[in-house]
Amino acid sequence: MMNNHSEKQSITDCIGQTPLIRLRRVPKNVNHAVSAKVEGLNPGHSAKDRTVNFMLNQAVAKGKIRPGYRIVEASSGNTGYSLAMWCARNGYQCTVTVTPKTSKEKINMMRALGAEVIPCPSVEAIDPRSYYSVAKRVSNTPNSYYLNQNFDSGNAAAHFETTGPEIWEQTNKGITRFICAAGTCGTLCGTAKYLKSVNPNIEIIGVDAYGSVLKKYFDTGEFDPSIAEKYKVEGLGKAIIPKNFDRTVIDRMIQVNDKESALAARRLAKEEGIMAGYSSGAVLAAYDKLKSEFLTSDHIVLLFSDHGSRYLGKIYNDEWMIKNGFLEEPSSQNEAAPQKRSLAIV
Repeated sequence: MMNNHSEKQSITDCIGQTPLIRLRRVPKNVNHAVSAKVEGLNPGHSAKDRTVNFMLNQAVAKGKIRPGYRIVEASSGNTGYSLAMWCARNGYQCTVTVTPKTSKEKINMMRALGAEVIPCPSVEAIDPRSYYSVAKRVSNTPNSYYLNQNFDSGNAAAHFETTGPEIWEQTNKGITRFICAAGTCGTLCGTAKYLKSVNPNIEIIGVDAYGSVLKKYFDTGEFDPSIAEKYKVEGLGKAIIPKNFDRTVIDRMIQVNDKESALAARRLAKEEGIMAGYSSGAVLAAYDKLKSEFLTSDHIVLLFSDHGSRYLGKIYNDEWMIKNGFLEEPSSQNEAAPQKRSLAIV
């Protein structure tokens, strides 16, 4: 294992070994332990650093990509940023297709690293204009490689190899429940598979968005595209069923809405000092719904997948919150206004 205090040879050497932080103020009136695996402290500010680094290093080793290649992916932003970071470090070109709900912060950050970002309309996945379809089309050009995180098993393997073992060791093998957002499902299912392999009694709880097709598929085995609706939370839920979605390692799923996810993220920042992203708020909101059933002996781990700096124009912006009906009035009126100080000139 690399010495964490030694000099790093590249930015990608800083990926992983993110801290597990005990939450003290957000869990209210509970007698069990709650910790957060804070993936926003990866160098690319999300758990997707692990996915991209693992998958592309494998692709290089297998000769699937060579110098001068363009790496292509459809992303809500986090994978895109991690991909742009990896490509900048290793000298590859990068194209990322995104949906309209991808935050401006994410798009600007990807472009700052040299990525080509292609905005696509919000349409069905099979539509030729969708960000999935456009990414596939771009990747069919010569010397291009499609990362394909939704359907490449390397996505889950990255978390089986890294995230799961880290959580197991950081909890001194004492974790009893794991709560994680379900998007591409690589983080959720890869981590879950590892945790189940060392202790089958660990409960795995997936968090889905209202408007996503994942929970119904988990409950019934039926893919029902008719229930897919638009929602605002990023990095959570799907209108497709990713290949990395392994129902056998998940015990149950719970859905949360846009508003409760946004408010939970803001509460996490104000009460724990942890600036986490929108889907992290969803995970905290799911925990809030379930916490009354947890036991004194439990050690629950919540995975916070990215950093809140990517949502400064959204959930951490009062105007955006009010516009979307998540705040009824400016927060300055909800909270005690700071007292103005008069300065005496002596």
